[in-house]
Amino acid sequence: MSNKIMTDKQTGEKHCRCFKRCGGCQLDEPYKDQLERKQQKADRMLSKFAPVNRILPMENPYNYRCKVQNIYGLDRSKRIISGVYQSSGQKIVAVDDCFLEDERAAPIVRSVKKLMKDMRIPPYDIRSGRSGRGILRHTLIRTSLSTGQVMLVLVTAGAMLPAKNNLVKAMRAAHPEITTIVQNICHDGMPLTLGERDIVLFGKGYIEDELCGCRFRISPASFYQVNPLQTEKLYSCAVEAAGISEGVRVIDAYCGTGTIGIICAKNGAEVTGVELNKSACRDAHKNAELNGLKNIKFFNDDAGKFMQAMASKGEGCDVLIMDPPRAGASREFIGCAGRLAPQKIVYVSCKIETLERDLKAFRREGYKVTYIQPVDMFPHTMGIETVCLLERKGEKNEAH
Repeated sequence: MSNKIMTDKQTGEKHCRCFKRCGGCQLDEPYKDQLERKQQKADRMLSKFAPVNRILPMENPYNYRCKVQNIYGLDRSKRIISGVYQSSGQKIVAVDDCFLEDERAAPIVRSVKKLMKDMRIPPYDIRSGRSGRGILRHTLIRTSLSTGQVMLVLVTAGAMLPAKNNLVKAMRAAHPEITTIVQNICHDGMPLTLGERDIVLFGKGYIEDELCGCRFRISPASFYQVNPLQTEKLYSCAVEAAGISEGVRVIDAYCGTGTIGIICAKNGAEVTGVELNKSACRDAHKNAELNGLKNIKFFNDDAGKFMQAMASKGEGCDVLIMDPPRAGASREFIGCAGRLAPQKIVYVSCKIETLERDLKAFRREGYKVTYIQPVDMFPHTMGIETVCLLERKGEKNEAH
């Protein structure tokens, strides 16, 4: 089945007939209209705190996703299909191409399907639960624009993968751009999850990417922004807003694999990263080593509790950088940040609704928003990434 992605010859705008069925896109309108829609939303929700800058657009708002996941199944004729789960359930929508994904991904997926048929590797049936009908759950493809490296992850229901050596040989012959192939074993019944065990079938088991002059290692399970071009804009805004210079003391809360903190350290700051996820914290240590940085350290801890302990010891920082998940920051975290009392807080948000809520809470802690910069990280979706700078002004204001 072909998606029949259509391109308007006059405007260059693309349209996909899978719109609304697969859930990958939420907006099917000219890009300038998407930007205006997002600008209006940002103005409506955030302008009460400070003037909102114009949203930073993407020059070419297509094929930006450097992380691509595909599920495999059987159609009514028992032919192997690949695609994504329908937005309303667990029915697979067959997708042969997608204008959000890196263009290198679709040909690799087509080769996987062909080899599954040739080598009799059945797709896993999620409805079978732990009874284990089938082998291949899904594939994960991760790519780097800056280094050109490509990772293929074959996620299987168990350790068995028939003819794996021949499979790797055939994939390398068909796609010499692939620099590593990994088998991930996942016993979990949930779709699109990764297991804890990786078997490297070819290459190093990871790829590397360059961002804002720094180099980062990306493993199968690493958290890494899916739009590297816009991520450079986002992180550059964050570092500029923070006023990073030699010797500035920075806490990078929710630091993940250390991307923002490492960029700050590269610019001379003394950085402490805090991350609750052990795997992400290990990746952060490796990334600091990869960049030869001695002025950054990472702690595997809850960021709020870590800051509370710092405050109780009379320690502090000049800048707090926070990039929380979509749920935003907890009340406890915001209270701990208020007790730590950094002069500046740089809030990087991936959900504008929770950002609005948290900015109100920070205002009660004595902070004033002085800079708001939306970034269009996810064209053709409703998502808005935003960088906000908050500066401490006098005593707590309980009037709000």
